[in-house]
Amino acid sequence: MSFTHLTVLKDEVVRLFSQRGAQVIVDGTLGGGGHSEALLEAGCSVIGVDRDPHALEAATARLARFGSRFRAVKGEFGQVGALIDAPVGGLVLDLGVSSPQLDTPARGFSFQHDGPLDMRMGDEGETAADLIARLPEAELADVIYQLGEERFSRPIARELKAAQPRTTAAAVDAIKRAVPRRAWPKDVHVATRTFQALRIAVNHELEQLDAALSALPTLLAPGGVAAIISFHSLEDRAVKQAFKRLCGEVDDAPKGLPIPSRAVATFEPLTRKPIVATDAEVAHNPRARSAKLRAVQKLGAQP
Repeated sequence: MSFTHLTVLKDEVVRLFSQRGAQVIVDGTLGGGGHSEALLEAGCSVIGVDRDPHALEAATARLARFGSRFRAVKGEFGQVGALIDAPVGGLVLDLGVSSPQLDTPARGFSFQHDGPLDMRMGDEGETAADLIARLPEAELADVIYQLGEERFSRPIARELKAAQPRTTAAAVDAIKRAVPRRAWPKDVHVATRTFQALRIAVNHELEQLDAALSALPTLLAPGGVAAIISFHSLEDRAVKQAFKRLCGEVDDAPKGLPIPSRAVATFEPLTRKPIVATDAEVAHNPRARSAKLRAVQKLGAQP
């Protein structure tokens, strides 16, 4: 399988690191290797992490010209604290699903193509079809509501449990039966939010993100930068709140205390507001429309 992917906010990511000289950067979501390639061209060394064996194979071939400055590691981005010999100069995370994953029917990510209802970013664990079969209807409804922010989560869960779909087309049909035709959204496909929720649940994406964010204080060297690109509100909210805590901008005291204590700042923000794609990038790559880039830098002098 080819693994060609349009890299989102590539120039903006490189600018966050290029002024800090040669350093080791961890690309925790290697994918097609676009961010890694740009960072390598800027003089950095890169350790690329991905759970998808197809991505690792394609990126390793693409980046072979950089020799020992690039190293690929199989694993989940939430494991960076254990996979990487800290400290390093930076961490990049692009939390979006790559184009090859979306556009390959056999991967089961897209409601636009019929294929097995899989949605795994790697080659291990339960599929989306397995998840639907395993969860009780009420729990499945909670997953769809919480991770997809889908207001018709309960009838959708009911239809999915009744249908027990094994293909993406069968899942879409069940969702369409559950949502009244007059309530179908005009700007996105009726299955968008449910497919998002199933994908996040199958790949434990929010848990992975929390683990990676928790690793930042020990993973990064003084002066090190964390740059994270998110694509939906759940991810962006988690990144925003974690960065605020690291920068001492969140009260640590329990609610009700008369004098709230401020968290101790160990990082400083590099982006007060998220960086978004330019109109030109969105025209070239519509999937960049929802991308938001936030970055922080660890306090202390660089070694």
